Parts: sequence; C-alpha cells; structure tokens
Amino acid sequence: MKRAFMTLPWWVRWIALPAIAVVVLGTLLGGLVVWLLHLLFRLLLIAALVAVLIFVVRKVTSSSSSGGG
Repeated sequence: MKRAFMTLPWWVRWIALPAIAVVVLGTLLGGLVVWLLHLLFRLLLIAALVAVLIFVVRKVTSSSSSGGG
C-alpha cells in the first residue's frame, strides 16, 4: 500500500487526496454540527415553552384565588 502511494505524482499525494479528505470529512462534520445545533435549539425551545406554561399557570391560579376573597 505504501509503495502504491509513493508511486503517485506529488500533486495527487499533497493536493488531491487531502482535498478529497477535507470535502468528505468536512461534509460529515458539518452535518454533525448542524444536527447538534438543531438538537440544542429544540431543547431550548422546550425549556422556554415549559417556563411560559409554568408562568401562565401561576398567573392564572394566583389571580383566581386572590380575586375570590
């Protein structure tokens, strides 16, 4: 394998192969980063919705209990 690699022209070893690796791995890493950011956004959205729900429930229960007295 090493011998076959060494018989390649210099531009294939030092330009073409690294460029292919960057494209393939860059796409893979980019997809992974996008997926993680999407997951983080969803988690933050869930936390915000739960906080709003708790706020609304407390507001409604406190106004209904204080208004009747």
